[in-house]
Amino acid sequence: MNVPYALLVGMRDPSLRLKNGSGQDDSVVCRGCASLPAMADRTSTKRKRAGKTPVSRRSSPLEPPKSPLLAKDARNGAPITSGKHFLSDKVGHFTESVIREMTRQAMLHGAVNLAQGFPDFPAPAEVKQAAQRAVAADVNQYAITWGAKDLRNAIARQMGVWQGITVDPEKEITVCCGSTEAMISTLLAVCNAGDEVVIFEPFYENYGPDSVLSGAKPKFVKLRPPKDDGGEWTFDEKELRRAFDKHTKAIILNTPNNPTGKVFTRRELELIRDLCVEFDVLAITDEIYEHILYEGTEHISIVSLEGMRERTVTINGMSKTYSVTGWRVGWAVAPEKITNAIRKVHDFLTVGAPAPLQEAGAAALSLPAEYYANLAKGYRVRRDHLMPALTAAGFQCFRPRGAYYVMTDISAFGYKDDVAFAKYLVQEIGVACVPGSSFYRDPRDGAKQVRFAFCKKPETLDEAARRLAKLRVGATA
Repeated sequence: MNVPYALLVGMRDPSLRLKNGSGQDDSVVCRGCASLPAMADRTSTKRKRAGKTPVSRRSSPLEPPKSPLLAKDARNGAPITSGKHFLSDKVGHFTESVIREMTRQAMLHGAVNLAQGFPDFPAPAEVKQAAQRAVAADVNQYAITWGAKDLRNAIARQMGVWQGITVDPEKEITVCCGSTEAMISTLLAVCNAGDEVVIFEPFYENYGPDSVLSGAKPKFVKLRPPKDDGGEWTFDEKELRRAFDKHTKAIILNTPNNPTGKVFTRRELELIRDLCVEFDVLAITDEIYEHILYEGTEHISIVSLEGMRERTVTINGMSKTYSVTGWRVGWAVAPEKITNAIRKVHDFLTVGAPAPLQEAGAAALSLPAEYYANLAKGYRVRRDHLMPALTAAGFQCFRPRGAYYVMTDISAFGYKDDVAFAKYLVQEIGVACVPGSSFYRDPRDGAKQVRFAFCKKPETLDEAARRLAKLRVGATA
């Protein structure tokens, strides 16, 4: 049996992988899930240790008769359930985030956290001040469920500026608790059991579980790393076409891409557009890194291509562009009929995003063009700060064209897989990364890769470089 993701010694199991390394199904699998009988046995043991024994007493005439449905198990006093399984089968298919587990490991071992993609430098002062003003002005109650009017108007305005499309803020925008909620709300709104969702891999780890939670089956198309320095991640057009059929409901497209830094070209997007039209498929795009681009690379929203306006859900948010990953304000822009469905799901998932932070979002979207130019320039400097240190330490780096991550090859270090290497790196070297296998259905495809985030202060990157210099090529574990 193909083990999807090895346990890190001393960690909780961070496994989140999709089965199929041995020709099995494409569903996600989980290891190490405690069973309910085992939990009951532990409860019984605890009672024995405490020296407690059940006390029998007769029912008082004033007490209502006991329901036979509440009959107790003689062994442990728990209600008899006839072996009923209390958990959804869906949650057995995945575990908690590997990325966020690596942040916990960084905190545990005092490591420099280059695993999780959150900046360690301040958000723009004017954006924070806008939030402070909103709180002081008592904008502290529920906003309109699908988003404060000022923010929706700002989103619609900027979609016109950046994507060149006209959006109705009253009928085509849903503000959510981050782009992550926008994605799951969208998938729950459009997917039915038996539907299939095409996902490029390596993929941001939420997409697989999101598909499963929505009742759909994920189908994966590989992005292949560059063969030479400065090359591009590519995919096989025939493989992509084979992923589309009558069951395909949607394709999830993340550009600029996490974890690879790939920015899909116009030609690639036109190919995807043609397949979406031919097979009547939705494009669900995650464009959270749209303003973080390098070397003149152009971000193109697939919604702007001919034929895609009525079959695209464009997802974005504040987290990455404005360095406020903890605020959880994102949005989905979609045709009216799809927006109505997303709004229903969103309403009963979270009711609404934080009201004062939505007002700050409207202010953020009004920042001048130079803000975005400086944002990209600052991240290019950070990228070019970290990559030489990684190369000097022995990593092969795949240069990103966008976003703020760099995928690397770890073959030179001689470790059996990415999990063993990531464990050594965080515990012994003091730098946290993300094991590459967490971004693939088959963990073997990422067994020689790890991802680093460079959205950090120069001094943080300097300290990481100092620690990485302790690595030795050819080590084994």
